[in-house]
Amino acid sequence: MSDHNSDTGLETIWDRSDLQKPRCKFGEQGLCCQECFMGPCRINPSSEKKFRRGVCGATAETIVARNFARMIASGVAAHSDHGRQVAKTLLIAATSRDSGYSIKDVSKLKKVAQVLAVPFDGRSKEDIALEVAETVLEQFGRQEGEIPFIKLAPESRQAVWRKLGVVPRGIDREIVEMIHRTTMGVDQDYRNILVHAARTALADGWGGSMIATELQDILFGNPSPIRGEVNLGVLSENDVNIILHGH
Repeated sequence: MSDHNSDTGLETIWDRSDLQKPRCKFGEQGLCCQECFMGPCRINPSSEKKFRRGVCGATAETIVARNFARMIASGVAAHSDHGRQVAKTLLIAATSRDSGYSIKDVSKLKKVAQVLAVPFDGRSKEDIALEVAETVLEQFGRQEGEIPFIKLAPESRQAVWRKLGVVPRGIDREIVEMIHRTTMGVDQDYRNILVHAARTALADGWGGSMIATELQDILFGNPSPIRGEVNLGVLSENDVNIILHGH
């Protein structure tokens, strides 16, 4: 397939990657900072003292931590906004018969309701789903406390997170603070930045991504193993082949 792409002039991700070489050594090490208009600053931690800090005084450790933390924040934002839209879809499914969506897994709905402390005995699935969706949407703007799905983690792990102070308070709350902390002139301590980076990452795994996964099961049914063809075996010479890719 690679030879075919080359012969037909089709450009792939690997072709574009090769064209980037040689890559900037500062960028590869995370030592280039572009967080303010006085930059970019390039840090060489092994050079003379005058080249070891950025304009704002940030060390190599601070710059690497900032860059890494901002990558985490952008990833959490992407995953969590996915979860937000799924929650809105569940709300629509619960309130509109013409939405094109329905509640297919009532058992999963009740399990999620239990985690969220939403009562479900004697209630219709639509009423339960409506309150579940509203409760989930509140987790994005929550300012204090703990996101509820953290309770699904092993208790020993929860204890570690609480001891370190990294249990997320709210999903958007942690993303905003991550961007704030990594802005020039705010937090210069790479250890503080990385601690909050861990809190922000947990807001994804046990917040936005968990919301998306759980609510999609409610809407589309709990996944089960199926038998199918994979890899190049799915292609047919006699048909127009359309492949949908996602993760």
